[in-house]
Amino acid sequence: MRRLMLLRHAKTEHDASSGRDQDRRLDNRGRHDAAEIGGWIGHHPPFPDFVLVSHAIRAHQTWEVAWEAMKDLAPEPRVELMPELYGADAAELLKIIRTASEADPQRLLLVGHNPGLHELALALAGSGDPAARKALAENLPTSGLAIFDFDIDDWADVAFRRGRLVLFVSPKLLKHASDE
Repeated sequence: MRRLMLLRHAKTEHDASSGRDQDRRLDNRGRHDAAEIGGWIGHHPPFPDFVLVSHAIRAHQTWEVAWEAMKDLAPEPRVELMPELYGADAAELLKIIRTASEADPQRLLLVGHNPGLHELALALAGSGDPAARKALAENLPTSGLAIFDFDIDDWADVAFRRGRLVLFVSPKLLKHASDE
């Protein structure tokens, strides 16, 4: 069994002072949301043991803030910055996931960007929680987290429509749950 967690970066400033999209930083809401989703992960094991993070500043900051919120609750995972995650489509992301077989983690977390992450999540979901699938179909928002389980022994065997969507959560959904 392998678990894949897809985390979209948190909310960002509209433009970076450099003018480069990769240099956009988290805004205040983004920092709050990244901490909230990190805290949620910290209270809902199993935890990722390998994390691949886009080299874009907003993705790296999302991971740093999320890790800060969960580090007292979870063992420290291996983390790699991966430029290939930036701008990757679903097929390219699937290839990246398959390369994780070299490190052989049980639980892999990708921190990246839409539209690729959302397209990947939709393509992977072959089964799972109907309410989560419906919510995910609408959008993978900033700080949104989709968790999939695969009945495989090697990441090289991950394939579209083979994942079971275990959970889809976002700061907005967490707020709705706490309001009820």
